[in-house]
This record gives sequence, C-alpha cells and structure tokens, in this order.
Amino acid sequence: MSQEAMPEQAAVPAQPKGLLQQMEELMAALNADLSQLDADLAGPRAAAAEESDTA
Repeated sequence: MSQEAMPEQAAVPAQPKGLLQQMEELMAALNADLSQLDADLAGPRAAAAEESDTA
C-alpha cells in the first residue's frame, strides 16, 4: 500500500482521546443509529398492523 492511499489527518487534537472516551462516543453513536433504525422499521409495521385490523 502506498503513502497516497493513507488519508492524512487534517487536525490532530491537542490531547488524544482515551480509549474509554472513544468507546463511549462510538456506543452513543451506535445507540442513536439503532434507535433511528428501530423507529424507521416500526413505522411501516405499525401502520400495516392497523390496516389489517380494520380490514
């Protein structure tokens, strides 16, 4: 792999984040994504269930 393939870091933080802080941020982002996915999946299913109940 050449040097050109590696992305350059534009801004390096003054103090690098600790592993625990990185994991907490990743877990928070994952939780938000999963919550949004759950809401997206629950919407059409709930609407379809209501339609089948009235039919």
